[in-house]
Amino acid sequence: MKKLLLVGSLLIILSGCSVFEGLVYRIDIPQGNYLEQRDIDKLRINMTKAQVEFVMGTPVATNVFRQDVWHYVFTMNAGTGPQDNFKSYAVLRFENDRLVSYEGTFKRPENFDIPLDQ
Repeated sequence: MKKLLLVGSLLIILSGCSVFEGLVYRIDIPQGNYLEQRDIDKLRINMTKAQVEFVMGTPVATNVFRQDVWHYVFTMNAGTGPQDNFKSYAVLRFENDRLVSYEGTFKRPENFDIPLDQ
């Protein structure tokens, strides 16, 4: 009888975490640079790094050895709720301190190929 009570108690203790999983509130965890299409739409070819940083903010990931590529990454790890995990990114390439290309999860800006000084 003691063994059965011990085994039953152990099963209840070990399953306790999974039994209350749905009742535990978990927060959403945003990480990185939150961007929207309207931020990306402000990018133009030949913008300086300072101009890009003014529009987009500081990049979340920089490479000491390749300072001509900037990575903007945003992830949202959904806690409790109906929303899913979300990830967006933008990669900007520079040559001679001037923006030359964009790639990422957002649409390429329509006016990207028109420099600001025109």
